[in-house]
Formats: sequence, structure tokens, C-alpha cells
Amino acid sequence: MELAIDTSTETASIALSSHGELISELTWHAGQSHTTELVPNLTCILEQTKLNLKDLTGVIVAKGPGSFNGLRVGMSFAKGLALSLNIPLVGISTLEVEAFPYAATALPICPIQNAGRGEIATALFQVKRGKWCRLVEEHITTIEKLIPEIKGPTIFCGEMQQAVIFQLEEKLGRKARIFKGSAAFRRGGYLAELGWRRLEASDFDHSPTLEPLYLRRPAITVSRKVKI
Repeated sequence: MELAIDTSTETASIALSSHGELISELTWHAGQSHTTELVPNLTCILEQTKLNLKDLTGVIVAKGPGSFNGLRVGMSFAKGLALSLNIPLVGISTLEVEAFPYAATALPICPIQNAGRGEIATALFQVKRGKWCRLVEEHITTIEKLIPEIKGPTIFCGEMQQAVIFQLEEKLGRKARIFKGSAAFRRGGYLAELGWRRLEASDFDHSPTLEPLYLRRPAITVSRKVKI
């Protein structure tokens, strides 16, 4: 049995699966309360399924990008659990989790997440020759720079701000296939499925060294030399 944990953003989700097949999941609006809500919700889902943490054979965690505190909560809990139970751990990109539900469309999929300061976090995924592929790595950019890079029909998904949706629709027209509302929510079940693929291939992460994926560029301070 696998446990998937996603506390990347204000929308949190956990899922229990068996060989990647969903057993149960819980998705909720956590806001900034990941620290106080993760364990009670995990306890709830375990009680409902009558399962025990000792039954776990792997842990899967969404590693970001996302909020600093949210990612730290999920990552710390996942790493502690994997180490204490001596079971494998894998970290999956949050943007990949957002894109994965639309894999069957065979279209390019561009997940978008607000990164603050007028910037976005994004990547590009698509099924190529029957294989799920990352075409463009996770990176920070702006919606103005992204739009000219879109050459054909593309699915846009993720927790996008309304202003971003408006720009995509206005500039790209029919090339922008946008999923809104509940269809845009990340779910732990998709994280579980992606994570199982790596667990099955024995493609594990090293628990002590796995870190959240922070894309925010650090502020650059230009030193000023005092002239004498």
C-alpha cells in the first residue's frame, strides 16, 4: 500500500493506493493550516479504510513548486514516515501532478501556478509514442513570455489566477484549452499513480537528501564598493 501526500498549495490532498490503484483519497482547502490538518485528515482516511500505517510499502510526496511552508510540512512528514518504516520514498513535481489528468488528450499540457511578483511557475508535458514525457522542465517565467511560445492547441491547467486565464483566452483564442473549477483541482489519486510508476521501477529518492522544488529566484543584491 502506498501513501501519497500533497501539501504544495492551499489545496491539499492525501491518497491511499495499492500498486497505484486508488483505495481512498481526501482533498480539501487547507489554506495555511497544513501543519494542523495533515495528520488529523490522514487519521480520518485510515480509520475509514480500516488500514494502518504499518501496511505502507511506499510514500509519495508532491515536491513543488508551491508554498514554502506547505511544502516543508508535506516533505518533512513524508521523509520521517519513510525513514521510520524503512520504506521507499519518491518525490513528484506538483506541476506534473496538475498536468497528468489530461494525458489521454495527447495534447501538450501546460500547468500554471502563481509564483508571485507577476511571475508564474510552469512546465510542459505530453504523451509521445505512448509514453508520458516532460517536454519543458519546471521553470519561472511570465505569462507575457509564455504566450508567444504556444504554437498549437494546448491544455492549460492548475491554480491559475483569473487575470492569467483572461490573458490566455484573449491572446491564444482557440489554441488555449482551459479547465476551470473542480476539474482543475489536483487530486492525491493522480499523485499516487505517478508515484507508483517510479516505485515499481525502483526509482527511489534518497530520503535524507530529497528537498522541495523551489523555483523562485533569490533576490540579487549588488554590492557597492566604497571608493576611498
